Amino acid sequence: MHISLAAEPIFHFLGFPITNSLLASWIVLLTLIILAIYISSKIKIIPNTFQNFLEAVIEPLYNLVKMVAGEKASQFFPLVATFFIFIILCNWFGLIPGVGSIGFWEEKEGGRILVPFLRGATADLNLTLALALISVGAIQYFGIKNLKLSYLKRFFNLSNPIDFFVGILELISDFAKIISFSFRLFGNIFAGEVLLIVIAFLIPVFVSFPFYGLELFVGFIQALVFAMLTLVFMNIATLSHGEEVKHGS
Repeated sequence: MHISLAAEPIFHFLGFPITNSLLASWIVLLTLIILAIYISSKIKIIPNTFQNFLEAVIEPLYNLVKMVAGEKASQFFPLVATFFIFIILCNWFGLIPGVGSIGFWEEKEGGRILVPFLRGATADLNLTLALALISVGAIQYFGIKNLKLSYLKRFFNLSNPIDFFVGILELISDFAKIISFSFRLFGNIFAGEVLLIVIAFLIPVFVSFPFYGLELFVGFIQALVFAMLTLVFMNIATLSHGEEVKHGS
């Protein structure tokens, strides 16, 4: 049994290593693009069964965004929905039989190890860090878009020493969000995949089925948590100081 914390390179393209987790994320991304093109070409006033299913998924998500953000829901929903759908598919893709277990043997100093062709994309810190940077970047973008340059007073306020100190704490807090977002998602998904590997290695396969159900649930929760935290922080960033006080009360 071999467990690698880092994603393993499968091949190189123009000198850049293409890892098994990167390959998995491309498959998920390509699937979403094809589905988006197909769905957009099949939208009808009288929906068919597939369109009804999609509306049943999207409508509750939009209502949740609207409940948190109110009239700003239309601004936030595309990004929040994209985060949720992409992350949950990446989380569940890593649970497909064969992902993480089908690959090629590679000689290492300690012997031969199996390098899988595919690995759960969100079990790679590189992807979760990229998602975290996009999330925190979007928070700053919507804050500046809605409050203009007055948004920067949140970080750089020289009116008095207390506000200046609070601004420094806000700046540190936003950098801490990058670490929190990336390690929370990575840690939960990677730990789940390690749990399944260990159980499958020690006991018969059918015994691990309940744990598969647990990991499906964890994958859903982690996608929802990432999307909802991004939504909440974006909404807070668009509130003026007076609105924050009112919202907090």
